[in-house]
Amino acid sequence: MAGGVSSVDVASAGVADDSAEAHKPRSLGGDAWRMLRKRPSFIISAVIIALVVLIAIAPDLFSSRPAGFSDLLHANEGPSADAWFGYDNQGYDVYARTIHGARASLLVGVFATVLTIIIGSVVGIIAGYYGRLVDSLFSRVGDIFAALPFVLGAIVILTTFNAPGSNPGVVTIIVQVVVSIAALSWPVAMRIMRSATLVAKQLDYVKAARGLGASTPRIVFRHLLPNTVAPVLVYGTIALGAFIGAEATLAYLGVGVRPPVVSWGVMISDARDYFRVNPHMLLFPAGFVTITVLAFVMLGDGIRDALDPKAR
Repeated sequence: MAGGVSSVDVASAGVADDSAEAHKPRSLGGDAWRMLRKRPSFIISAVIIALVVLIAIAPDLFSSRPAGFSDLLHANEGPSADAWFGYDNQGYDVYARTIHGARASLLVGVFATVLTIIIGSVVGIIAGYYGRLVDSLFSRVGDIFAALPFVLGAIVILTTFNAPGSNPGVVTIIVQVVVSIAALSWPVAMRIMRSATLVAKQLDYVKAARGLGASTPRIVFRHLLPNTVAPVLVYGTIALGAFIGAEATLAYLGVGVRPPVVSWGVMISDARDYFRVNPHMLLFPAGFVTITVLAFVMLGDGIRDALDPKAR
């Protein structure tokens, strides 16, 4: 029909648009996101982590009782409609303490991960970029820290700064736990960053920048860092879950976070002598730790596979 658009023209235009979309260049992030959306494990882990973060940020949305709520008349009672997770031996509502304990556990994990990545990335990129003597020196220092058993090293560090019978403040003990975890974990991040830097510095664009007289800081921050940080961030995602578990382990041993701080590790430590009589005191906070750690591990595995070109 004169002056009109036929259905053939519309179909041809649609095919052309689809063809243009198919040939449009895709970024690494776009490919990774397209792959992650198809993985049920990624979706499930992301939902769990988002829920845990929301609980940590706004615990009052999930519990009308404060962490210090206590009713001795109901001490040691099991789960009920009044207290979903039951009461502990001191009359505390286990559900309320589990909800409020998410904040301290998550904060320790996040800060320990950030500090670990910063230390490991800085040392690793310097060692990989300069090589030779600097690389050997930093690598040997990293080997020394990596050779220390984690639990033993953390116990030594924390007991050194806190004499028996001492009662450090809330902020002090949290900082000490974070620093202890990071001090014993940074060599892994350092090795990952060092390996990525050794590969990246041999690429043409880095050699061209060096040949054009670019300064070392510019080469490191403009060219090397953006192309080497992805593997470290993947490690950090997995390590965050592991560090939440490490906080619970140190609290259980009595050298980590302690009352009046409420965390999942503190709750597990308080319940260890009552497990046979009142298993609910330990099972619920331990379950939250397990699910959260598993969610971060699943998330990290999914991101690692999505960023790996060999997986496509």
